[in-house]
Amino acid sequence: MSLTGTPFYITTIVLAIAALIVAMVAWNHIPGPKPIKIFVRLFMLVTCQVTAILMVFVMVNNANSLYDTWDDFLGTGGGHVTEARDPAPPPAPEQKLLTQFKSAPDGKMGDGVQETTLKGPQSAVEAEVYVWLPPQYKDPAYKDKKFPVVELLPGYPGSAKAWFGTLKVNEQLKSLMNKGEVAPFILVSPRTKLLGGNEDTGCADIPGKANADTWISGDVRRMVIDNFRAESDAKHWAIAGYSAGGHCAMRMALLHPDRYRAGVSLSGYNDPKGEPDSATSKDPALRVSANPLTILKNAPQPPHVSLYLAGEKGDGFGDAQEIRQNAKPPTSITVAQISGGGHGTDVWRNMVPDVFRWLTNEMR
Repeated sequence: MSLTGTPFYITTIVLAIAALIVAMVAWNHIPGPKPIKIFVRLFMLVTCQVTAILMVFVMVNNANSLYDTWDDFLGTGGGHVTEARDPAPPPAPEQKLLTQFKSAPDGKMGDGVQETTLKGPQSAVEAEVYVWLPPQYKDPAYKDKKFPVVELLPGYPGSAKAWFGTLKVNEQLKSLMNKGEVAPFILVSPRTKLLGGNEDTGCADIPGKANADTWISGDVRRMVIDNFRAESDAKHWAIAGYSAGGHCAMRMALLHPDRYRAGVSLSGYNDPKGEPDSATSKDPALRVSANPLTILKNAPQPPHVSLYLAGEKGDGFGDAQEIRQNAKPPTSITVAQISGGGHGTDVWRNMVPDVFRWLTNEMR
């Protein structure tokens, strides 16, 4: 039974209610000696708590798109790396990275989301990618137009579906695009949980494990350009994320100004120690090299990139201020302070319109 499916969700509700009813009815009617009665009552209490916790977990997981499958949750599934090796050179221009798309079956992501499984020739990663095309894409008036692109990264744990399912980015932006308030961006969300077990890559290339950076900024980017009417110049590309995905977006925009002109971090962080399950936090050298502040300070020249950094005090705001204090033109930093709401998807979902208005202005 699917972890995120409606049948399992309903089953957990039924089990929680049934466990409570059985305990209430049977509490004073348990036969046998006193020790047996005590043991059975304790068992019923534990059963009530376990079923209630399971129901709440499924509700939270479905609402926040934390885990897609039981394997993701239990850490028992294999990774999405077909071969642990150094990144390969990008394919030649004539070698198109074509792939087959189908409508995403998960109705929670709204209309128009397409899904494919991409085998990345550079990264040796094979995983799912979700793409949403703006309403103008099929308009005859735009038949010769190429479109700007925003890559969307979830937090950890987090599903590639989260931006469409939990943050409802496509539903929120469709009307704004039709009104001309937001540019008609192609939205792309690749899987970022690539390793087996409960280990995150931090969106970096981890020697001997996974080329996550090459997957996101190389293979996925190339696939979008080869399969859709997408702009290829960096000035038409942006990358955005929340929480651990915000750290990734900030880091990658600063590291690859030749691929992204803008980056958005919602409640992200600089030092990877903020994500204890990340491979970059466990390796001292990677922890330093993956820090966006280190990348900014060590850049041979200030990267031509614009960053929108949002956070609450104690949750990303201080990190954003550090980046702004160390940035020099043409690096442009916009810092937004989040007032209350905590570290959660409700906050980031409400920020989507303003974030994309900012992206529209920066990339116009």
